[in-house]
Amino acid sequence: MNITILDDYQDTIRTLACYGKVAGHRVTIWNDHTKDVDALAARLKDTEALALIRERTPIRGPLLERLDKLRLISQAGVFPHIDVEACTRRGVIVCSQTGPGRPSYATAELTWGLIIAAFRRIPQEMIALRAGKWQAYPIGVGLRGKTLGIYGYGKIGAVVAGYGKAFGMNVLAWGRDASVSRARADGFTVAASKEALFAESDVVSLHLRLIAETRGLVTGADLARMKPTALFVNTSRAGLVVPGALEAALRAGRPGMAAVDVYEDEPVLGGRHPLLAMDNVICAPHLGYVERDGLEHMFESIFGQILAYASGKPINVQNPEALTR
Repeated sequence: MNITILDDYQDTIRTLACYGKVAGHRVTIWNDHTKDVDALAARLKDTEALALIRERTPIRGPLLERLDKLRLISQAGVFPHIDVEACTRRGVIVCSQTGPGRPSYATAELTWGLIIAAFRRIPQEMIALRAGKWQAYPIGVGLRGKTLGIYGYGKIGAVVAGYGKAFGMNVLAWGRDASVSRARADGFTVAASKEALFAESDVVSLHLRLIAETRGLVTGADLARMKPTALFVNTSRAGLVVPGALEAALRAGRPGMAAVDVYEDEPVLGGRHPLLAMDNVICAPHLGYVERDGLEHMFESIFGQILAYASGKPINVQNPEALTR
């Protein structure tokens, strides 16, 4: 089969142990990114199986209509970036392993790294040290005894809460009824309200899925309730926050800091994002799940789905109607 992998920014996939699974197939890997339909149509014109790295490239009807040889899209996780109905009409099978699984420990670890880096101003001090300065910023603050607010106590939120407990922090949780019930069952305190979570926490960390109901869930009013010494962390999705609200809140001084790993339009190139110009913000290039063991686990599934299709026994099919086309 002709297999194409898009958006392998760090040229990692060919170095994974599971890459040997597709030996004998023709594999094309693209390391840069484009959303241009003409460019994608040219790149994918001979593709029979398309492997996607999470949600980096949207696959919509106008593109699918130009991919006559495409038979399979293989990926892992949720797929809001794929027009499944258009795939079904075209007879393109969408295979994705979803449902209960292990948490993204890599995302939880990165979240915690950002929290420590922000409170101790590690990136800023490193840049200053390179410039010949020594302890150039106001003194940092420790985490023990501070309050960690977890907005969305799901798989990742629960892991981050556990890290907070290990660091001696007081953990508050908020979210949907099922979310707060799990937090309470795990022995964590549930905030009195969403407003209380933002007002009382020294760190607010988002761990929510981006769906229609959660888009813009965090408003400027929420952020304005945070302490001027507090940190807002988003390693989930940029769309959870009202566009522009975080930048405005930081300029107003509440919260005093932010650490983000996600952006509305990715990748962010050329340094063109307002948060990058703020000295009280740590910005990472969506590194949350991007870790070797995590990608190995992801592509073990993605390649397995491709091989199952090639053998005539597709698995994890999300649009079974396409099988009859």
